[in-house]
Amino acid sequence: MDALHTAATSTLDTWKPDTAAQESLRQAYLGLLAARPDACARSCEAGHLTASAIVLDAAGEHVLLTLHPRVGRWLQLGGHCEPEDPSLTAAALREATEESGMSGLTIEDDPLRLDVHPITCSLGVPTRHFDVQFLVRAPAGAEPVASDESDDLRWWPVRALPPGTEDLTELVAAALDRT
Repeated sequence: MDALHTAATSTLDTWKPDTAAQESLRQAYLGLLAARPDACARSCEAGHLTASAIVLDAAGEHVLLTLHPRVGRWLQLGGHCEPEDPSLTAAALREATEESGMSGLTIEDDPLRLDVHPITCSLGVPTRHFDVQFLVRAPAGAEPVASDESDDLRWWPVRALPPGTEDLTELVAAALDRT
């Protein structure tokens, strides 16, 4: 994970967010990375970096969301970094590909947003996910195939997200700003 830690630090060091709130989070992430060599490992109980993807269809009219079995809510695709992931971008693309069952996804190199949220993940103890969120685009005609990591998986109109996803509004808006 040393290579991933180095790549994550580089990505966040060079990324220039567009709001003061995102800049504050960027500084917090860099502080975590500076303090914890295991900050990219799910075993880091203090909190760890995760990588997620807001997947838009080719037209930019629909967003792919997963009904997460543990959380019980519609979320963007993503999850924990793995030791073999060379970068956060690679981790987000791997997660999006695994969870969507779609091939041919493309990802932007620069993060879209950052989000820290408390969660009890696979550690079984309360922790925090320092999520680095990326924009992923699906090829025309791509149809998702649900995996065992999802209770449901479906395209939603970008302006008509399901109930309980108000926290995704900013993420979807940021993705649409890049289209």
